[in-house]
Amino acid sequence: MAAISGLIRVMEKAARKAGGRLRRDFGEIEHLQVSRKGPADFVSKADIRAERAIYDELLQARPDWGFELEEAGTIEGAEGAPRWIIDPLDGTSNFLHGIPHFAISIAAQEPRLDGKGWGDVIAAVVYQPITDETFWAEKTRGAWLHDGRLRVSSRRQLSDSLIATGIPFQGAGDPVEWTKIYAALGPQVAGIRRFGAASLDLAWVAAGRFDGFWESNLKPWDTAAGTLLVREAGGFVTDFRGRSNPVHDAQVLAANDGLHSKLHKSLVNALK
Repeated sequence: MAAISGLIRVMEKAARKAGGRLRRDFGEIEHLQVSRKGPADFVSKADIRAERAIYDELLQARPDWGFELEEAGTIEGAEGAPRWIIDPLDGTSNFLHGIPHFAISIAAQEPRLDGKGWGDVIAAVVYQPITDETFWAEKTRGAWLHDGRLRVSSRRQLSDSLIATGIPFQGAGDPVEWTKIYAALGPQVAGIRRFGAASLDLAWVAAGRFDGFWESNLKPWDTAAGTLLVREAGGFVTDFRGRSNPVHDAQVLAANDGLHSKLHKSLVNALK
């Protein structure tokens, strides 16, 4: 096992602190007060409490770093400092319906050397509070579940593969695009799953539980940590055109090398 760095320890401590609060709120879900942010897009007191717990912990540990937060937005750090990209509750709809499949996602991203925007994600933690699973990765140091090394699936045939996705819902996503991709992939694969938390979908690709994943119209906090997990587990993450960026959100396609090329070909043909 790789020695856990101070950076990962800080991130896991923040995730676990927030995770304990989410578990308590999840246990009393019927009493949770919920407000509507937009069409089918809910924010709860649990979201806000979890985000604040993570923010306070990370700010204390790295006071000059910036933040990209799902609820509170962008908080600038010192010039040239890295930033945190945080989703305090990925899978809010699952949480609010009493479905125990949600996660906390935290990524650390460096600025570009030329000072123009953001560069590589250097560390990632995806924590599932209900199963108490911590998926973590550091750039060039591999991906891990607790102290066990993660590797993407070794499957090479689409017919043997289980693929995850996110399905467009009210006010979000492109149903026409998704339908074209599903029509192309569905007959070729062993199954397609939609579990409702992109960070966990990507963590499960890194762990070999899913063989691939595609989705579009996400946000950086949905994918920043999961993208590094997949890459450090030996997988590939690109957009639908095959371009590889530090963080993918508008379009995400993840799998091992062999399946990625086949999935990419199917997507390209479907979207012509």
